[in-house]
Amino acid sequence: MESIDGAIVGREREQGVLAGFLTAAGGRSLVLRGDTGVGKSALLDHVAELASRADHRVVRATGVEAESELPYAGLHQFLYPLLPSIDRLDESHRKVFDVVFGRSEGPPPSVMTLGIAVLDLLSLAASRQPLLLVLDDGQWFDTSSTEVCGFVGRRLTGSSVRFVVGLRSDVPSGFDTAALPQLPVTTLPEKAAEHLLDLRSPGLAPRVRRLILDEAQGNPLALLELPPHVLRSGRTADGRQDLAGYTGVPLPLRLQHVYGARIEALDGAVRAELLRGALDGVGAGTATGPARGARYRMMDADEAAACGLLDVDPLSGDFVFRHPLVRSTVVQRATPNERRAAHAVLARVHRDDVERRAVHLAASTIDPDEQVAAVLEAAADSATLRGGSLAAVSWLTRAAELSESREERSRRLGSAAFVAGHAGLLGRAQQLVGSDAAAGKSESSPASVVTSAYVALYEDGDVRSSRRHVLAAIENVRDGGAREPDEVLIRLVNLLLAVSQYASDASSWQRAHEVLGSLGDRMAANSRIYEDAWGDVVRRGAGVRERVELAMADLHTREPWEITRLCVAAYHVDTLGAYRPHLQRIVDREVDTGAVASGMTMLHLIMLDQMAVGEWDDAERTGLRSLDLTTSHDHALFAHQTRAYLGLLAALRGRTAHARELQVTVDTWARPRGVGFLTQLADAIGTTAALTDGDYEAAYLHAIGITPPGTFTPYAHQASRTLLDLVEASLHTGRTEQARRHALAAQQAGLPDISPRLALLTHGALAMTATDPAEADDMFRRAENHPAAATFPFELARIRLADGVRLRQTQGRKAARLPLTRAAEAFERLGTLPWAERARAELRATGTAVTASSAHLAELTWQERRIADLAAGGLTNKEIGARMHLSPRTVSSHLYRVFPKLGITSRAALRDALGRLPEEREA
Repeated sequence: MESIDGAIVGREREQGVLAGFLTAAGGRSLVLRGDTGVGKSALLDHVAELASRADHRVVRATGVEAESELPYAGLHQFLYPLLPSIDRLDESHRKVFDVVFGRSEGPPPSVMTLGIAVLDLLSLAASRQPLLLVLDDGQWFDTSSTEVCGFVGRRLTGSSVRFVVGLRSDVPSGFDTAALPQLPVTTLPEKAAEHLLDLRSPGLAPRVRRLILDEAQGNPLALLELPPHVLRSGRTADGRQDLAGYTGVPLPLRLQHVYGARIEALDGAVRAELLRGALDGVGAGTATGPARGARYRMMDADEAAACGLLDVDPLSGDFVFRHPLVRSTVVQRATPNERRAAHAVLARVHRDDVERRAVHLAASTIDPDEQVAAVLEAAADSATLRGGSLAAVSWLTRAAELSESREERSRRLGSAAFVAGHAGLLGRAQQLVGSDAAAGKSESSPASVVTSAYVALYEDGDVRSSRRHVLAAIENVRDGGAREPDEVLIRLVNLLLAVSQYASDASSWQRAHEVLGSLGDRMAANSRIYEDAWGDVVRRGAGVRERVELAMADLHTREPWEITRLCVAAYHVDTLGAYRPHLQRIVDREVDTGAVASGMTMLHLIMLDQMAVGEWDDAERTGLRSLDLTTSHDHALFAHQTRAYLGLLAALRGRTAHARELQVTVDTWARPRGVGFLTQLADAIGTTAALTDGDYEAAYLHAIGITPPGTFTPYAHQASRTLLDLVEASLHTGRTEQARRHALAAQQAGLPDISPRLALLTHGALAMTATDPAEADDMFRRAENHPAAATFPFELARIRLADGVRLRQTQGRKAARLPLTRAAEAFERLGTLPWAERARAELRATGTAVTASSAHLAELTWQERRIADLAAGGLTNKEIGARMHLSPRTVSSHLYRVFPKLGITSRAALRDALGRLPEEREA
């Protein structure tokens, strides 16, 4: 297409698109995609030149393969010229950049948080002068930087910032799914290829000219580079056979051979200098931009520049590679020993950068070396904390290879398998423990048990065999004489606790308590928290809230899986809201490049807290994202757990048919496997859906499937969470004694001291079941005035609704209006129309004029309308059932649902309510 200093040939269409891209109003993005050497870099140079002439500020960056696994290396290179502007940002955004670029410690930000900070920085930089960001070789940008650039690129509309990227089409990249506009850059058509060849290499013999055109296949770089190679080799008329080494080889490899001849002709010291530069990712092209951290500077390489392999960066004066293919060819033409020697030099250059030093040490070392292995292990820890679990697996695997003792090798392979499992790489995890077994370790080694049990649990919900194997492994480690916690024992213990939580039966937990109790001080403090919070919070939850808070004090230094475990404990004592912001900051990072399995749990936790605080639209979006993620990774357990939470949310919102579909799906999968955690959730869905529909008998039957009245089934995590559901269902079905007994059981179990939500539910249940008006007043007042009451708006609205009904019946209409109004407004805000209509109906009974929700009236089914018509005509439930072949109880359930939909509370009001329905609804 063009030489380094020549004019563009055959790209009129692309030039027109780029000119329009630059002059169009508002910010925008564009991706140039094409094969190696097709001319993307020349087009990027062209648009940069146009922008400079139009008084734009141009910032350029180049992806570097050597840095493709270093989180945020590319972003640092891109933003380096803009760093002086960071001080003008607000403090929160400055802190984001300080953490990402290693200037301070703190939790790595999410893609959204960092992306917003970058957008703010770009807007600030473009406020004085329009800004053009040019990225070449974007396929080598590290994943973290690519995610942020994609996020930013989709949000430039209305700004003065333009972003253009060049990508190789043969290398997968995160930009492939960034949904940015694309401009394909293809090979030149025949006429343009001929014109370029004649322009740059005139006077070629016809057969040589034809040979080059055929071999170049319209690739501009080949058209520029092949002629001198052919002429220097002395091959002319029958040159095709002399190029037989190229035949059938992809074009980039042919060009690498062309560059290889020049490289081979260099002095050995110059070749070594080029190799060090290539392995350290020195840029290619004359506008590479600054790089992350210190970069190797090639010295005394004028010979390479003279033969067209290097250029000089006009800004820094440093040598840069003329084209990325030169850089690749330098590496590929070097011998293994030459590469190792170069990596050893680079490891010394980057001795203060733990991750970059690790890259070069790993490549420079052959024989086992415990010091190098330790450095790689430290780099893996660093990467994990930065959301780079995928890189951590590679470094731990290499560290295991370099370990001097079998014990250290096995330990590091176990760690690699552990991280791989949390990164969603279950197959890779199994391979790692398999390689350990092949090296002489038992297939029942602790690391192998952790991996196989993890796979069995999360892929298929196998709680039975997982529990058996993990228990046996813990006993073996215990009996081996360990005196303090070690990472293998901690992993086994935490996995046992997770398996026991999902089993949710007393026998599993009792056996776990026995074995864990025998460990004494060898069990980690946090694992004791999980044991108490995840199992039976009613009996073991006292003080858990304070212990979780203390453990969370150093949250920013913890690994992602440890964060999720502590947050699960926080959920069980209803204090998750304090930690949700941190989860939201890191979940994108973990899902994209880190511990994706931990990311799945983070999404569950975020969804649960969104449900608790009434952010139900957000909760549904989070749940759907989680379902997509868990199903795509074949994590069946997490996928069904997500369906259970979506079913519970659907039941709360009045979408009861969908809720029951999800309930059946979850129960059918979980019950045969003995996954009690999910079967309890399925019963909770049934309870909630029945309460929403006003079918209190069905609600009662579902609720007692979780726990009987008057007690809380041990290790049933839904037993305390459905306290109010069982009480309300009992009251509405005339089981007042059972309702009262259950409320008193909650008080006697000390539930108000365990969590703020349980305090609210206990006060509400005692108030609803009290026969003494003074006690009812006191308990309703405690619920209303609880400091955390507003944090749980659905539960508070239900308690207010019950209070309003009581006040209307005992103190008159006026006293009931305030709690009923608050309840109706809360239900409306939450988007649960059946509950809102129920509150409105009670409000109308106080004489307050309330308009029923037309959206909810539209939900009257044909069968409900038919039953309502017959009831309005004076027929009894038994008579209606005989006509419609239904039981009287089913008729009663339908009428329970019809009354709130019509905004009424009695059978006598049916005729007038039906008469107010629009004719089209009657039809």
